[in-house]
Amino acid sequence: MALRFIVESLAREERIDKWLASRILDTSRAKIQAWIREDRVLIDGRPCRPKDVVVEGNVVEVEPGAPALSQAEPDAAVNVDVLFEDEHLLVVNKPAGLVVHPAKGHASGTLVNGLLAHGSFRITTDASDPLGNIRPGIVHRIDKDTSGLLVVTKTDAAREGLKEALALHRVERVYKAITCGVPTVTEISSLYGRHPTSRLRFSSNVREGKNAVTRVRVLEVLAAGHAALVECRLETGRTHQIRAHLTERAKTPLLADSLYRNHRSADNALAPAADAIGHQALHAAVLGFEHPVTQQPVRFEVEPPSEFVKALEILRAIA
Repeated sequence: MALRFIVESLAREERIDKWLASRILDTSRAKIQAWIREDRVLIDGRPCRPKDVVVEGNVVEVEPGAPALSQAEPDAAVNVDVLFEDEHLLVVNKPAGLVVHPAKGHASGTLVNGLLAHGSFRITTDASDPLGNIRPGIVHRIDKDTSGLLVVTKTDAAREGLKEALALHRVERVYKAITCGVPTVTEISSLYGRHPTSRLRFSSNVREGKNAVTRVRVLEVLAAGHAALVECRLETGRTHQIRAHLTERAKTPLLADSLYRNHRSADNALAPAADAIGHQALHAAVLGFEHPVTQQPVRFEVEPPSEFVKALEILRAIA
């Protein structure tokens, strides 16, 4: 259905894309820019550009485009543990071993595939994300072999609001981890980027990169000091941030992390616990944020999975 607006009195000239984004609820500025490029937006009967400005008295007509739907296929075989859901977003407890969204080597069987088969909604894509067609609603991720909390958005308003909250570090993200050794650092701050020699890893030992901050607190010393249960709070959320920071800066890599734990950190006493958990000992335990639409504070907390608990029991039994 076409929309028609008459520009009211403005304190100053304003870009058409920004002006429309403030008036068409649940539609991102990126999507409006896409409509403008498709000549779906007219100012006084003429096509415009995103940077064109509106002034008092302009007549703005909009022919909204159809929502861009994900190219990922629904897969009802993927079990999705939904802890919270409303019309704007949902929060899930992801098991270790489940990939978040389709990518090279994982075309199906991911969390996104399961979400698309869940309920009756269809998740629209992010027009500003070049991979939005395969990862709809995903505003942050956790690694395949990390368990725990993840929020997925269902509307443009929720997506853009959470993206802003993440960029401004207003989302509470707390992880529980089991480390090889006991960390002595309480805050790790570094530049962060791709590892210079490994295409699979990231590193804090770089000369150029983005800032990364992890706060570390030891909760329990395990295995007579050979391991520890720790809490990691993220101020930033870079890929593999906790794994790389604990390995490179704290010198206490995650238990059973085959990618970041090198041969010099091997400890035979921890092998039974590593075998019991079967994947890196990292769990997204707490997720808190202001709901991007209702503005109500929400907070979720989940205990680690059974294999994480089993590894803890083994380590506690080592005198």
